[in-house]
Amino acid sequence: ALVPAQEDELAKSIERGKMIYSENCISCHMGTGEGVTGTFPPLAKSDFLMKSPEKAIRVVKFGLIGKITVNDVEYDNMMPDPGLEKEQIADVMNYIMNSWGNSSEKKMITTKMVEEIKEEKK
Repeated sequence: ALVPAQEDELAKSIERGKMIYSENCISCHMGTGEGVTGTFPPLAKSDFLMKSPEKAIRVVKFGLIGKITVNDVEYDNMMPDPGLEKEQIADVMNYIMNSWGNSSEKKMITTKMVEEIKEEKK
């Protein structure tokens, strides 16, 4: 179980992440996190996101070029590096992972976790 202070930190992070999402992500992934089928993958109830938060952090941290499969639909588009600070990446990940039917089960993405994600070598 989480101690109240940790739960409070997660709540604050989610609140900050909502603002970051509104400024950086909403135009492609939509306000509901549903994305655009075949063009922009959904974040809502996303198997890609929930199965591998590390891969999702890497996408937010470095952008993405190439194919991914989300909820059995293939996407082959480009997401530019949004240029976010590590704190912003953690906050937006906490927001996404706790919105639209997603649940991180109170596990929090930290800036340390974001720092540990390295760019994949081509």
